[in-house]
Amino acid sequence: MKKTALIYSVNSKNTSQVAQQILDHLKDVKLEIINAETLTEEQFLAYDNYILGVSTWFDGELPNYWDEFGPAMEDLNLKQKNFAIFGLGDQVNYPENFVDAVGILAGMIENSGGKIVGLTSSKEYKFEHSKALRDEKLLGLAIDTKNQSPLTIPRITKWIEQLKKEFS
Repeated sequence: MKKTALIYSVNSKNTSQVAQQILDHLKDVKLEIINAETLTEEQFLAYDNYILGVSTWFDGELPNYWDEFGPAMEDLNLKQKNFAIFGLGDQVNYPENFVDAVGILAGMIENSGGKIVGLTSSKEYKFEHSKALRDEKLLGLAIDTKNQSPLTIPRITKWIEQLKKEFS
């Protein structure tokens, strides 16, 4: 696998737990962990493949650290780079903006030339609307630890196998 980074907020409890589960499935892959809260443009450009973690805040917003990095991302050339996004959301209490942050982040990456990989089926979820939904596919791995916790590990396992193919 090409040079890969796992970027997420190490201070976000739920995102960190999911990131650790992803790491457990990638023991055979050399990757670097970067705290999204201290991410620099130089770090962001140093890889070929990216796994980005993001939770949806409030009514469908990016967390502050990704939102603040957004303007810098607009000026970056992300062509020839692959991005897989995992996002946390609550489809029961926030069905009108389930994992919106995944869709917002994916849009920013695509606008800078990056390729989104790791799309997943939306069929196992029940929500009204999501900015992460495109042609019945989610633009990454959606994790709902509040309502579908038993499905987290099987979803991660399947997604990681998919990424290993798409990242090569």
